[in-house]
Amino acid sequence: MESIKILIPTDFSVQAEFAYLMVKKLEEKTTVDIHFLHVMNVPDTVTMDTGGNIQTCGEIDVNYVVKQKEIAERNLANLKTLYGNDINSHFVLGKVTDGILNFAEANHFDLIVMGTKGAWGLKDKLSGSETQMIARKSKIPVLSLMCDRSDLNIQNILLVHNFNHPSKEDFHLMHKLIKAFNTKFHLLQITSGKVDAEKVLVEANMKSFAELNYITNYECHLINDKDVEKGVVHFNQMNNMDMVCIGTHGKGGIFHHSATEKLINHLFKSIISFHLN
Repeated sequence: MESIKILIPTDFSVQAEFAYLMVKKLEEKTTVDIHFLHVMNVPDTVTMDTGGNIQTCGEIDVNYVVKQKEIAERNLANLKTLYGNDINSHFVLGKVTDGILNFAEANHFDLIVMGTKGAWGLKDKLSGSETQMIARKSKIPVLSLMCDRSDLNIQNILLVHNFNHPSKEDFHLMHKLIKAFNTKFHLLQITSGKVDAEKVLVEANMKSFAELNYITNYECHLINDKDVEKGVVHFNQMNNMDMVCIGTHGKGGIFHHSATEKLINHLFKSIISFHLN
């Protein structure tokens, strides 16, 4: 069986443990290659050579950085004690978001799995969660979750999308999950118009999308709601999906509110975000 190469960024919090438990759930049905990564958040003036030696420009005490590195390395070693020697652990210096993204892309991961505390209020408007930022920028799919999902049975995945212009997307990971869990996809489009007037055209577009992306086990859904976030919440209240899958164009910030990022920060469901072509 083809393995899924998974990166779990960790700050050694309970959210990172939730991410690992989610990955272990995937491991029940498919082969996974698990890698933990800790990024020590330091300025660009702090560097580390191939031998692990720290250099600074003098603005930051090198001994302080060395001590923090030693603590992080002990925590990474402890993960092997907790989870076994089959896991891999890595340590890098730099900005957290850039460090995760660069490491994931350089090492060709299939999936990044991150626990998140979410974000609400002013934090949501100004900065959001680290997971949200990774999902915005990552070309690799990101699976995010807010709580322990180790009891999850992945039988029904909700794919939220605008199907008006069906196209072929990068569904390499999705097909691995379908093969492993025999998953049914529920294709959902949310409209502000009348459902009856749009239903025939939308379902035809969904059929074309499914054919383009080799999805055979699926159902079509069209609902009316105020916006995508509320539509997903209301659909889940009625149908209780196991996981939500939603694409992103990688835009976000104070002046652009991404539905994908809102769901990552607010929805208590496992969410897979992927970049749209």
